[in-house]
Amino acid sequence: MKTLDIVIAGAGMGGLTAAIALKRQGHRVRLFDRAPELAPAGSAISVWSNGVKVLGALGLNDAIDAASGTMSTMSYSDRDGRLLTRFSLEPLYDQVRQSAKPIARTELQRVLLDAVGAEHVTLGVSCARYQLEGERVAVFFDDGQRIEADLLIAADGTHSKLRDLVAGRAIERRYCGYVNWNGRVTASDDLAQADEWAQFVGEGKRVSLMPMGGDQFYFFFDVPLAKGSVNDRDLYRDELSEHFAGWAAPVQRLIERLDPATVARVEIHDIEPLERLVDQRVALLGDAAHAMAPDLGQGGCQAMEDAWVLAECLAAAGEDVPAALEAYDRARVERVASIVERARKRCDITHGKQPEETQAWYAELLEESGDRVIQGMRKTILGGPLG
Repeated sequence: MKTLDIVIAGAGMGGLTAAIALKRQGHRVRLFDRAPELAPAGSAISVWSNGVKVLGALGLNDAIDAASGTMSTMSYSDRDGRLLTRFSLEPLYDQVRQSAKPIARTELQRVLLDAVGAEHVTLGVSCARYQLEGERVAVFFDDGQRIEADLLIAADGTHSKLRDLVAGRAIERRYCGYVNWNGRVTASDDLAQADEWAQFVGEGKRVSLMPMGGDQFYFFFDVPLAKGSVNDRDLYRDELSEHFAGWAAPVQRLIERLDPATVARVEIHDIEPLERLVDQRVALLGDAAHAMAPDLGQGGCQAMEDAWVLAECLAAAGEDVPAALEAYDRARVERVASIVERARKRCDITHGKQPEETQAWYAELLEESGDRVIQGMRKTILGGPLG
């Protein structure tokens, strides 16, 4: 197979995973990121089994195992702390033959960057546009650089500059209707069990505590709010105290113990599913291709799947890059569209867009044995490229 010269716009989770997969095939890979330093968005991520399988196939199992937390059970309680359901995740892991790996984003980025090699990453430079030139693609950067390559991978995130060029039209991000505060806190039994993903739900709001390794919990708060609400770090604790007044004791302790200086406050957006993810010698990957609500926990996992499938398609097509990208598009466009839409539906139910549906879900949780939740997760995981 011919060695390809590949430029990757974006050195986030998707771009780094793609670089690892492509380097393993012997290709020359160069990554460019507009950030002056690599700082992962968000405190942690639960890499579900389909994503872990990709990382394992890339030789990263031991490093991920060493850095991640253990998540054996899942629970939902109401706003008053009444347990609605608690169930083991082991049946899911047995069925899909792989456990999930909740992990700090800094640790995941370290593992990925070590595998790529920092010398392949250029920071502080943004890919502004591209131009197809026969069997090459010219990539133009905001510092005046022009680089030619065999392939450009646009992994430049939810605010992608390149997505509109691939799509041939302006793609607007869509506000999902809620704000998310997330961070990390020292794990303790008076917040949640050490190996449990604990969630509190009510009033269209949600609080989550997840083990992430390093004796810490990853936490987040979700609150339905109008777009453009005031984002003032000095007010985070007061905001959360107001939104969750009267909620259960673990929620109150979490608000007291969080460090506002390390908390991220994000208005959640997605994009409509794209009809096409490629343009001859350009491929969209990760959030640039399918920014989605985080309510299924699949954003990062789908970026990893993209990376694996793209590398496999290139290996199968040899020197025919356009044919490889057509195969990648066929393999990914329907799957990621389905997950974007399912995440949006789950988002609307969780966050009270249709209050009667949200109340019905709360009632269902009282009867939930875990089977329905696990069935949905199993379907998503086994639909991935590594089964």
